Amino acid sequence: MKNKLWLNVLMAVLVSGLFLTVSCAKKAVVSDAGTVSSGAATTEDPNAKAKIEAERLAAEKAAKERAAKIAAARKAFENEDVHFDFDSSELTAAAKALLKDKAAWLTENASAAVTIEGHCDERGTTEYNLALGDRRATSVKAYLVDLGVAASRMNTISYGEEKPVDTGKTELAWAMNRRAHFAVK
Repeated sequence: MKNKLWLNVLMAVLVSGLFLTVSCAKKAVVSDAGTVSSGAATTEDPNAKAKIEAERLAAEKAAKERAAKIAAARKAFENEDVHFDFDSSELTAAAKALLKDKAAWLTENASAAVTIEGHCDERGTTEYNLALGDRRATSVKAYLVDLGVAASRMNTISYGEEKPVDTGKTELAWAMNRRAHFAVK
C-alpha cells in the first residue's frame, strides 16, 4: 500500500511536470502579413514561473504530509491492542471504545485487510491458551462485524501463550499478554 501511494505521488508530479512543459513552451505566431514572431517572449511573466514552482512544491509537501499521516494512523491501528481480563474473552468497555476507533479506521481504509491475533498469558495449558486466544480473536472480529466491518476483510489466529509482549512473571506482565493484536495486510 505504501509503494502504491509513492507511485501515485510520483505519477502526479510527472504528469504535472508534463503539463507545465507543454503549456510553457514557446510558440511561433504567424500573422496575416506572413511574419513569424515569438509570442512567449511578450506574454511571459517572470513571476508566473516562480508561482507555478511554489505551487508544485506546496503540492509535494502536502502529499508527503498526507502520506506521513496515513502511515502514522496505520501504525497506531496496529500498535493499540485490545486487552482482556484473566481467563476471559469478554470485551471490556475500554476494549469496545478502542474497537469503535479501529472500525472507523477500517471504514476509511476500505482496501485494508487485517489479521486479528489472539494472545494469552503463560498460565494454563498450551491447548487451553490456544482455545482462549481463538475465542478472544473471534469476539473482537464479531464486534467489528457488528460495527459494520466486512467479515471477509478479517482473519483470526490464536497464538495462545507463544508470543508474549512481556516475558515477566508479574501480574502486570500477564495483563499485557492477554490481548488481541492487529496486523494489517
